[in-house]
Amino acid sequence: MTISLSKEPMNYGKVITTTCFSIQAIGVGVYVSYGVFFNPLMDEFGWSRASLSGASSLAFFITGLFGILIGRLNDNFGPRILMGISAVFFGLGLCLMSQVSTLFQLYLVFGLIFGIGLSSVDVIALSTIARWFALKRGKMTGIVKMGTGAGQFTFPILASFLIAGFGWKHAFIIMGFSALILLLIIAQFLRRDPDSFYHPSAGTPRELTKSQNQGFSFSRAWKTPELWIICLVNLLLVYCLMSIIMHIVPHTRDIGISPHKAASVLSTIGAVSIVGRFISGIAIDRTGSKQIMRICFGFLLISLLWLPKADALWKLYGFACIYGIAHGGFFTAISPIMVELFGIRAHGSLFGVVACFGATGGALGPICTGYLFDRTHNYTAAFWLILIISCISFGLLLCLRTRPRAA
Repeated sequence: MTISLSKEPMNYGKVITTTCFSIQAIGVGVYVSYGVFFNPLMDEFGWSRASLSGASSLAFFITGLFGILIGRLNDNFGPRILMGISAVFFGLGLCLMSQVSTLFQLYLVFGLIFGIGLSSVDVIALSTIARWFALKRGKMTGIVKMGTGAGQFTFPILASFLIAGFGWKHAFIIMGFSALILLLIIAQFLRRDPDSFYHPSAGTPRELTKSQNQGFSFSRAWKTPELWIICLVNLLLVYCLMSIIMHIVPHTRDIGISPHKAASVLSTIGAVSIVGRFISGIAIDRTGSKQIMRICFGFLLISLLWLPKADALWKLYGFACIYGIAHGGFFTAISPIMVELFGIRAHGSLFGVVACFGATGGALGPICTGYLFDRTHNYTAAFWLILIISCISFGLLLCLRTRPRAA
């Protein structure tokens, strides 16, 4: 006997969680794998690291820019159609990477087309989870963000083997076509709100109705200093995080480590970040997101002090383990802290704004890091700059105070 999903509402929260987990794994996992393609593209075309970083920076900026629009549309229309459209851009951008031969084409294909496809990955997944789970929001966000860690662990190694076996052009085609099909299928399971698919982890139906209407309106939140402080924190923080993610493989290659082992350092960050995401998600429900971000800053600063001294593979694995905890915790905490500050009423729109600032930082970080390398022929200055910017971001976080949410 066939039972419709609407008659099994108690189970659909699991479907939503699995769906958002998968979106994060594919979207972020494929994006961070771009660093694995640096050396093949440099060998093929002789492009500088700053130029290659610029393409990923443009993609990340476009992600944030379109994320504001996606957040507004998601609040009004829901995620299913938006995710389907994004999947087309995402897969098409990767497939077209096999045809690039100039920097203009690289920036157009990866920076713009792929960037548009990437723009829904965080906003849709995290906003949907925030709406579905009024209770245990931190834990469920942590579980979904574990998908990011799973993707970071899986896709760089997969990309490395695809490049070795089929060449970088066919590697892009295989990854692009696979991502397109998977994301189109996954999109069909998305629902914006649990109105007809009530799940007990979200709270009682009365709690759910109340939760969806609580919080600041977009216009009111726009006028608060807390919004702009968290925007600046995220801008500076993601500058540092994306610089590391995009350049850790080339840095590892520079000290004489093989391509597969270099990719494994990035994968280790992804694997360890899974633990960071899960633990921080559970802890957020007990202590709040700001406290978790403080702890993550401690791990981040320790790892950045260690990185310039990491001149052997085992030292880089040590860095990856410490940094991975911080990386996973930060990306888990940013959505719940928006709910703590402003409520759920305009979460998609407000998260889109904060994500745009983060994307701006994430766009500037890799390209500035690549530029400093091209000028100095090493990463020493770039890594120290990342440490200084992390300290500034930490200082701004300490200035952030929570305020009572308006109904």
